[in-house]
Amino acid sequence: MPPIDRITAFANDLTAIRHDFHEHPELGFQEHRTSARVAELLEGWGIAVTRGLGGTGVVGVLEGARPGRTIGLRADMDALPMEEMTNLPYASKTPGVFHGCGHDGHTTMLLGAARYLAETRDFAGRAVFIFQPAEEGLGGARAMIRDGLFAQFPCDEIYGMHNWPGQDFGTIGVKPGPAMAGADFFDIEIKGRGSHGANPQFSRDPVLIGATLVQALQGIVARNVPPTEAAVLLGHEIQRGLGL
Repeated sequence: MPPIDRITAFANDLTAIRHDFHEHPELGFQEHRTSARVAELLEGWGIAVTRGLGGTGVVGVLEGARPGRTIGLRADMDALPMEEMTNLPYASKTPGVFHGCGHDGHTTMLLGAARYLAETRDFAGRAVFIFQPAEEGLGGARAMIRDGLFAQFPCDEIYGMHNWPGQDFGTIGVKPGPAMAGADFFDIEIKGRGSHGANPQFSRDPVLIGATLVQALQGIVARNVPPTEAAVLLGHEIQRGLGL
């Protein structure tokens, strides 16, 4: 689909905004700089802004030219706890923090939509721009809802999108039903017991236990989930501790 001419006219501004966010990534519930910049831009375009929902969440509200429904548009703002190794000229300046999932792009896209709608006002109803903190497993959406997001800003429908580098340039993919996996997390703690190398029978080797456990866990999917259903068991992080 071709870009809208009005948005193309300020595309360079959006690129600069995205590069700025990318250079200054912030982890979940720490998006103070990002949310402040988002609020500043929204207010500059004449959009009513509410700050602090869910800690660092931001909501903008814009009335259209005609009566109609309330439509929510949502993006996430947090980055990942990982080093950037892209060597881009606008690479992260914060050690150990990187917009590796593209939330800098999501935030910028929503800002672009907000600016376009604010400049044209050629829509019916009300637009609610929801900038969510802490999407990466920390419950930022729950925090915003707990702080009264939908009590203050009830929406008839909400739309969001995720960047997808494999998608053809200039296209948007839509599918019915789930598009990506949902995730549940759990921790397993193994407590071992050391021994002298000459008396291994007195030990409880956590390495051996862990290796056996990894193999057994893989059988949960292989032998408990029908092959017509999708499931994956992923070891996010393995920590080894020896208890004496």
